[in-house]
Amino acid sequence: MRTRPHVLIIVSSTRPNANGPAIGSWVEAELVARGDVTTAVADLAAVALPLLDEPHHPSKRRYLHDHTHRWSGLVDAADGFVFITPEYNRGMPGSLKNALDYLHEEWRHKPAAFVSYSGGVSGGTRAVEMAKQTMTALAMWPITEMVNIPRIDSHFGPAGFTPPVGAAGALSTMVDSLVAHISATCELRAIA
Repeated sequence: MRTRPHVLIIVSSTRPNANGPAIGSWVEAELVARGDVTTAVADLAAVALPLLDEPHHPSKRRYLHDHTHRWSGLVDAADGFVFITPEYNRGMPGSLKNALDYLHEEWRHKPAAFVSYSGGVSGGTRAVEMAKQTMTALAMWPITEMVNIPRIDSHFGPAGFTPPVGAAGALSTMVDSLVAHISATCELRAIA
């Protein structure tokens, strides 16, 4: 394992004017301030994956398209992930499902954490539960600790995004668990 694990923060919503990029910036700033991880941000709106268009099963890694090679490189370089995801109609956004389906081996034995949000009171928990099913099929390690932000619009104002009370502490606890899982799964990937 590297001296400091590399965490890829994935912003899942591709909607124009989405809340995810602002939340992703907050998460990145908090992780950088810790000093024990390196980070990168992948905004799926910028990654711009079309609906899965690779003719070969992703487990073969026989990618034909440049967008898939770029996505593969970002995911492969990561030791773990923080997914920033909204909840759409009691589930994860289609953009997140599509991004997960594009790859296979690049996800294997890597832990995933979640910062979820919604307009209502669920805070995006149903999106996370749906995502965990797909991730488990990809042999990922979704961790239990997460940050949920209900009533997302109440956390945006003229200054931008203001995290709810307790969110920074919950994020710190979540990342502590993510780092511990990265340590364990790096060993697993080395012998797999």
